[in-house]
Amino acid sequence: MTFKERIVNTVVILLFKITCKVDLKGEENIPREGPAILITNHTTNLEGPLFYISLRPRKTRALAKRELWGPYFTKMAMEAWESVPVDRGGMDMKAIRSCFGVLDDGNFLCIAPEGTRSKTGALKKALPGTTFFASREGVPIYTMVQWGLLDLKKNLKRLRRTTVHLRCGKPFLMEKPGGGKIRAEDREKMADEMMYQLADLLPEELRGYYADESRRTSEYVKLL
Repeated sequence: MTFKERIVNTVVILLFKITCKVDLKGEENIPREGPAILITNHTTNLEGPLFYISLRPRKTRALAKRELWGPYFTKMAMEAWESVPVDRGGMDMKAIRSCFGVLDDGNFLCIAPEGTRSKTGALKKALPGTTFFASREGVPIYTMVQWGLLDLKKNLKRLRRTTVHLRCGKPFLMEKPGGGKIRAEDREKMADEMMYQLADLLPEELRGYYADESRRTSEYVKLL
């Protein structure tokens, strides 16, 4: 751990201890080593730091919007955590190569398939881009969700700590039945199937687009 990372981690841990009560369950599902993809829901800019410190000493690297390299402290955190900068309009080849490099190095690649924050906390329909990495042969996918962080600002005004719930799910692989080239329609279905696995960890009222079980399929998911 670098000196910069120690400083950032200490500050972040202290801030979360002061402002939050973290309820973490399922952490035994997360392996200590080996390449994997972690998919999450996305409601604030705070779940990334919370996941990072909660998964330590597991090495994790996340995709993060390039704008976070602007303000001094967030830039310091992004550099300390070796996050992968991405343009919100799409990923360039440099970002794509960095993501595959994370997996090649045996680390966790953390991705929010929704691509943007949900202001209500309910899941939005996922973008298919995540499946570009998730369909990599032999790389397991893990789910980790949070709810409660959206209440943080309101509770701070009342000088109250916020209870934040973290849940970690069991791993699975994404495989196309029968093999063959993965096409755009496959990626749409794969993204939705991944999100239904994510939705299973959330309270029903927060499952949003994935609350409708009638649309659920399991053609591509292979539970481990």
